[in-house]
Amino acid sequence: MFRKVLVANRGEIAIRAFRAAYELGARTVAVFPYEDRGSEHRLKADEAYMIGERGHPVRAYLDAAGIVATAVRAEADAVYPGYGFLSENPALAQACADAGLTFVGPSVDVLRLTGNKARAVAAAREAGVPVLASVLPTRDVDELLASAEGMAYPLFVKAVAGGGGRGLRRVEQPSQLRDAVEAAMREADGAFGDPTVFIEQAVVDPRHIEVQVLGDATGEVVHLYERDCSVQRRHQKVIEIAPAPNFDPRLRERICADAVRFARAIGYSCAGTVEFLVDREGQYVFIEMNPRIQVEHTVTEEVTDVDLVQAQLRIAAGETLADLALTQSDIGVRGAALQCRLTTEDPANGFRPDTGRLASYRPPGGAGIRLDGGTTYTGAEVTAHFDSLLTKLTCRGRDFATAVERAQRAVAEFRIRGVATNIPFLLAVLAHPDFRAGRVTTSFIDDNPQLLTTYTSADRGTRLLTYLADVTVNRPHGVAPTRLSPATKLPPLQTTRKPPPAGTRQQLQQLGPEEFARQLRESSTVAVTDTTFRDAHQSLLATRVRSADLLGAADHVARLLPELWSLEAWGGATYDVALRFLHEDPWERLAALREAVPNICLQMLLRGANTVGYTPYPTRVTDAFVHEASACGIDVFRIFDALNDIDQMRPAIEAVRDTGSAVAEVALCYTGDLCNPAEMQYTLDYYLGLAERIVDAGAHILAIKDMAGLLRAPAARRLVAALRERFDLPVHLHTHDTGGGQLATYLAAVEA
Repeated sequence: MFRKVLVANRGEIAIRAFRAAYELGARTVAVFPYEDRGSEHRLKADEAYMIGERGHPVRAYLDAAGIVATAVRAEADAVYPGYGFLSENPALAQACADAGLTFVGPSVDVLRLTGNKARAVAAAREAGVPVLASVLPTRDVDELLASAEGMAYPLFVKAVAGGGGRGLRRVEQPSQLRDAVEAAMREADGAFGDPTVFIEQAVVDPRHIEVQVLGDATGEVVHLYERDCSVQRRHQKVIEIAPAPNFDPRLRERICADAVRFARAIGYSCAGTVEFLVDREGQYVFIEMNPRIQVEHTVTEEVTDVDLVQAQLRIAAGETLADLALTQSDIGVRGAALQCRLTTEDPANGFRPDTGRLASYRPPGGAGIRLDGGTTYTGAEVTAHFDSLLTKLTCRGRDFATAVERAQRAVAEFRIRGVATNIPFLLAVLAHPDFRAGRVTTSFIDDNPQLLTTYTSADRGTRLLTYLADVTVNRPHGVAPTRLSPATKLPPLQTTRKPPPAGTRQQLQQLGPEEFARQLRESSTVAVTDTTFRDAHQSLLATRVRSADLLGAADHVARLLPELWSLEAWGGATYDVALRFLHEDPWERLAALREAVPNICLQMLLRGANTVGYTPYPTRVTDAFVHEASACGIDVFRIFDALNDIDQMRPAIEAVRDTGSAVAEVALCYTGDLCNPAEMQYTLDYYLGLAERIVDAGAHILAIKDMAGLLRAPAARRLVAALRERFDLPVHLHTHDTGGGQLATYLAAVEA
C-alpha cells in the first residue's frame, strides 16, 4: 500500500478518499486554493497545502502541473483524482507518470480513449457491444449536417470531450440541427477547450442504466451490477438507485456482461462505469464510459458491501482482484439503496444555485442512513466558486420500497437554513407514484413540472424567531395605544415648480475647488453638512433607507435648506447595501439625488484605496471610480483611511484633484485622548504631523473624523485651534454622539 496519497479534489469525495486511505494505513495530503481555506476537507488530511492563484479557485484544481509539484513536495507516492476537475484528464495521469507518482486510475491511453466519446463508441462497436448510429466527429458544421442527412430524428449533438450535460443538445427536427451544432460547439469550446462534436441517434424516453466495473493490471474485470440513473435534470443525475428496479434479470445479465466485455477490450483497470440507454422494449446501447469513481458509487457500495475507493487504491498499489477476494461469483446484491443529491439550488427558480452562510445545519440519522458531505456544518460558507452539491444522502433497505421510505423520512428530517436547497423537490420526487413504483425514465422530471412546486418548506423555526424578534424590537410594550401616524404631525410642505435657490454647488462651479476652499476658510460663519442621507441611516438603521424614501425628501431639503454647505449622501456602506440588500443601483441613486438637489454640494465618504469596498484596489480602479462619481454628481470627496495611512489615501486625493472640479476633503481619524498627559501615541504632535502630510498630499480641506465619538470638548478646542493656527485650510469636524456629549464638542470646535 502507498505510504502517502495526495487527493487532487475537494469536498465530500476528498473526505471519502482520506477515510479510505486512513483505513488502509496511508497518510493523506489535501490541496486547497485560498477561497477554499475554510473547506472541511483541508482539516481531514494529515497535511494540507494551498495551491493556485488567489481569485481563481477552480483554476487551482485544474492545474495538473501545480498539483503534481505539490505531491512531489509533500513526498506523496500516489495521486487520487476523485470525480470532476482533472479526474478524466490524461494530462494529470501523464504528469504523475513523468514525476514517478502513481495515478489512481486507468492508464493514460485508456483515459484518452474514454475521454473522446466518438472513439469510445467505436471501441464498443469493435468489442461487439450495441451502439447507436452516429456520424464521425468534426469541427466542420457543414460536414456534420451533410453526414446527418437520412438519420431519423430525434438526434443528439455531443461534444467528444463532454461531460455533465455540457456540449450536449437534443434536436427534434432538421431545421434545428445547425443551431444546435453551433451552440454545442461554443459550449464545448468554452468548457473543454475543444469544439469537436459528433451526432448520434437519440433513444426516445429511455432509462439510463450504468454498470460499475473493477479491473486490475492482469486484465481481470468484474462488475458490481447496475445503477438506475434515470432521474435527471438537464442531463444531471438527481437520484440514483441500485439495483435498477423492475429490471429483467436476463437483461441485467446481458448488459453487465457487455460492460465487462468492453472494459476488458480496452484494457481497463481500477474503478469505472459503463453507461447504457435502455428503451421500452429492453434494447440497450452503449453511450460512454466514465473512467473514474462516480458521485453515486455509494449505492453500489451499500448493496454489494465492496468499498470502491479502497479497491481503487489497492489496485493502483499493485494488488489484483484476487488479492481483494473479488471474484464475479462471490459478488452479489443484498437489498436496495438510493442516493439523493442535496444541493444549494432553488427548484422554484430554475434550480438557480444559492450562496450564503449555513445558519443552521441538522442532518438526519438512524438505521440505513449514510451521509457523505463536504463542508456541511452550521456557519459554513457556500460560495459560487464550486458545484452546488451540499451532501449526498444514501438510504438502504431490504427492498426498494423500504429504501424509499427511509429516504423520505431522512430528507424531511434535514434542517438547513440560510441558503435555498432542493429538499422540497426531492420530497416531491420520492412521493411520486411512478417513482415509488420504479417506473421512471430520463424524461420523468420534464414530464412532471409540478415536482418543482409541490412542496414548500414551512420553516416554522425561522418564522417563530422572526416573530419574537419583531415583538422584542418593535413592540416590546405591546400594541401602540394610539393609531395616530407620526406623519400627520408634520407641517404641510409647499410644492413649487420653481428651481431651488442657488447654493454651494453653484459657488463651487463658479470658483473652482481651490478658491472655493480658500473662501470657506476665510468665512466667519459655521458651515454645516447634513448626514441624514448617508451616515445617519447607516449608523441608526443599518443603511436600509431606500432610494425612493431619500428622493421623497431630497427636493424639500434643496428648497428649505439651501444654506447647507454639503449633503452627505453617498459612499461608505450605502454602495454595498444598495447592491446586496436593497437590490438597487447605487449609481442610479446618485444620479437621481443630483437631479433632485441641484444646488447643494453632494458629498461622499471614500475609503482611500478601498474606494467603497473592503479591500485595496489598483490605482486605475480608484481613478476610474472617482472620475465616474464626479461625473455623476459628487462634489466633495471625504477621503479617509482607518489607520491614517497617507499612502493608502494618496491615489484617491490625486484622482479627485485630477477631476479639476471636485473637492478633496481628507480626514485624520481621531482616537485616544490627546488631553490625557499619559497618552504616548495619539498626541497633538501626532495629529499635527499627520495633518502636515495630508496637506502635502494635496488636500483642499482638513477633516477630523471622530467615528467612535471619543473627541471631548477640551480636546476638540485644542486640536482645532492648533490646526487652524498651523494650516491655511478649512477644518471640517465629523463626530458621533456615542456618549451623549458631542454637542459640547461641536461648540468647543466652533469657538476655536
